[in-house]
Amino acid sequence: MASYIIRRLLGAIPTLLVIVGVCFFMMRAAPGGPFDGERRLPPEIEANIKAAYDLDKPLTTQFVLYLGKVLQGDFGPSFKSKDFTVNELIAEGAPVSARLGLSAITIATIIGVTLGVFASLRQNTPGDYAVMTTAMVGITIPTFVVAPLLTLFLGVYAEWLPVAGWDGGKLINMILPVTVLALPQIAIIARLTRGSMIEVLRSNFVRTARAKGLPEGLVVRRHVLRSAMMPLVSYLGPAIAGLLTGSLVVEQIFQLPGIGRYFVQGGINRDYTLVLGVVILYATLVIILNMLADVFYRLLDPKVRFGK
Repeated sequence: MASYIIRRLLGAIPTLLVIVGVCFFMMRAAPGGPFDGERRLPPEIEANIKAAYDLDKPLTTQFVLYLGKVLQGDFGPSFKSKDFTVNELIAEGAPVSARLGLSAITIATIIGVTLGVFASLRQNTPGDYAVMTTAMVGITIPTFVVAPLLTLFLGVYAEWLPVAGWDGGKLINMILPVTVLALPQIAIIARLTRGSMIEVLRSNFVRTARAKGLPEGLVVRRHVLRSAMMPLVSYLGPAIAGLLTGSLVVEQIFQLPGIGRYFVQGGINRDYTLVLGVVILYATLVIILNMLADVFYRLLDPKVRFGK
């Protein structure tokens, strides 16, 4: 297993280089720049600013210089947030996004697995249809629709919950954004669990366990759930990475100081280094969490062997 992890980490290096390269040149190809504004700077001041940030050099030279800093763990200064580096902005926003994301994925996993198991054990019954219909609605309605609706009804009309702000991460401020983040994940996890459970319930080894007279609850807990969780483990890797790095829509709507909001602001303001820093963080998390998913896959099913 150790050799497999080392190979995966070494293989991730060229992947990250490609991701950084594509994002770097795409950001530079977009119209506008980080220092464009309604009032154009005098040419000599603009030239001095570009020289200070190495923007006066050829693109290939800028890319090599940037890679050198990244390899040292330095994502560079933010072009728009004065006196802040990208490292500082990510360090400030990461705890907010991580707290929201972990809360949402934990709630989604518990509720989604429970609903999926319930639906699979009552296949083609009204309970199954109700769960799957609700799940389909949860998947199809986007978060930028759900978030304003919940804000309007629970925050503005009912005045039960605050509609924006972080306020030090108080529980009451987290309820709405965590709910909006968790709802689509609950729907997806419920459908994944149901489909996988139905497939495993029809397996020969489950029929054998039932033929031996084992109670149905024991069959489900000991034999079915372990095998049925394997597709879910594969899904949770990138899902957790996406939630940990913040939801672009949710953090913007609820005015939360997370990484997702910084990413949106960086894209609007052409803050090259901030956007690249968030992209590198997200890509790294996806690679690491997918690797961990493969490791858990092996623990759930010892018959699975790691590739050479």
